[in-house]
Amino acid sequence: MGIGLGIVLVLAGLILVSGVVNFDINFVEDMTLGWILLVVGALALVLSLVINQQRTRTTHVEERRVQ
Repeated sequence: MGIGLGIVLVLAGLILVSGVVNFDINFVEDMTLGWILLVVGALALVLSLVINQQRTRTTHVEERRVQ
C-alpha cells in the first residue's frame, strides 16, 4: 500500500508541477501543491522501501526443549 500511494502522489505532483492541469484553489498555488505532493510521494516511497527491507531481514528463532 505504501509503494502504491507514493507512486500516486509523485504522479499527481508531477502533473501539477508541469502545468498540465490547472485548479482554482484560493489558498494554495498549483505549483506549490505539486511540489508538496512530489516531495511527500518520494518520502512515502523511500519509507515504504526501508520498512519492507527491514521486514525481510528479520529472523524468527524457535526454541524447543525436550524434557
